Amino acid sequence: MTRTARDLLRTTTTRLAPDPRSNPLVPRIAHGTASRTALAALALEQSWVIPADRRAFLHLAERSLVTAPEAAAFFRSLAEGEALAEELLPSLAQACGVDDKAAASYEPLPGCQAYPAYVAWLSLNGSPADVVLALTANFSAWGGYCATIAKALRAHYGFTDEACAFFDFFADPSPELDEKAVTAVQAGLDTGQLNESLAHGYGRLLQLYEAMFWSTLGHLPS
Repeated sequence: MTRTARDLLRTTTTRLAPDPRSNPLVPRIAHGTASRTALAALALEQSWVIPADRRAFLHLAERSLVTAPEAAAFFRSLAEGEALAEELLPSLAQACGVDDKAAASYEPLPGCQAYPAYVAWLSLNGSPADVVLALTANFSAWGGYCATIAKALRAHYGFTDEACAFFDFFADPSPELDEKAVTAVQAGLDTGQLNESLAHGYGRLLQLYEAMFWSTLGHLPS
């Protein structure tokens, strides 16, 4: 029986699910034991990650337009989402105690910026359908983390809805984006443009770089 894109996305997401032990920070946030220093660093690192990913997705959309228009539509939606998320970051940073001076002087951590650096690499080198599959599998874990963080920030840290909106945005499911991913992956399968082995390799590295992001923040001094 020929596999569908929906089947492939589901099985790839399952195979690439991260080891719960790879993220030391989110469980601490969930229990209210993470330091304000770690929360501030999380907000500041995202202020570097989000615009970098947005530019990478825009480049992927442009590069995919002729040969993989379905993937281009997916990447455009991702870029639009990153732009909206970027607008929500100032409220989060402010709630974490980050002022303009601290934001301007902040030096990003290599362990946190490896993820967007690899997304940028994919934007230059990855086949569009392969990248769609890899990113979609990775986003499943990210959305779960964001849902946990948003709940905990309200319960344990007294954050307002406005301050939690960044994490709420990524925690909320997006059926429209999911359908665009299915359409893009199906087109890749139908045209022979999808290499499952490469896509799995891309997804594995994305998960490892994301684990590095959380591990780096989790080992910050209080």
